[in-house]
Amino acid sequence: MQRSKKEKALKIVKKLQKEYPNAHIHLNYDTPLQLLLATILAAQCTDAKVNEVTPYLWKAFPTAEAIAQAEPEDLHKILKPTGFFRQKTESIKNVCNTIKKKYDGQVPESLEELTSLPGVGRKTANVVLANAYGQQTIPVDTHVKRVSSRLGLADGANPDKIEKELCRLIPKEKHTLSALVLGEHGRNICKSRRPQCAECVVFDLCDYAQYGRE
Repeated sequence: MQRSKKEKALKIVKKLQKEYPNAHIHLNYDTPLQLLLATILAAQCTDAKVNEVTPYLWKAFPTAEAIAQAEPEDLHKILKPTGFFRQKTESIKNVCNTIKKKYDGQVPESLEELTSLPGVGRKTANVVLANAYGQQTIPVDTHVKRVSSRLGLADGANPDKIEKELCRLIPKEKHTLSALVLGEHGRNICKSRRPQCAECVVFDLCDYAQYGRE
């Protein structure tokens, strides 16, 4: 059973890789710090909206130290369009303060260190590790969670458990790729409310399509 599930996972990743050869992260960034903060700001906000806001943030506060020392009201003005801007201001200030004090202003490169930062969970840490540092990880965002569940690759609602299950099924060298293509498929075809099953390249491998269950 486990072997057949692994074979299914590989077939899905291969098909989706062919369908989305240019799969990529949708947040704009130039440095690990920028990606870390953009990922935090993307909570309950679209990547497109975050991309509109972050250039102003980087210009005004280009370093972890600058953000840590910034007046909250100045950050509020910039972050307001992302929603929950007061909480996000507090979050990025706390993260940047820790990075400044503990890591000399540099974003750490391990999962353990990243998740030790205030408010940084596995998903955010994995985004940074995969996309800024080139490590093989599977960040489980809302798209990866939904698509992997519908396809029957992972069960449950806990992103950490989904990550572990996907990591068991997919070879490590394909972890980052699998997350990117699953994410693209969720954005484009396997949407939350109206999945476009008639246009799905992995329809024949999908539990949701075959059995009508999430």
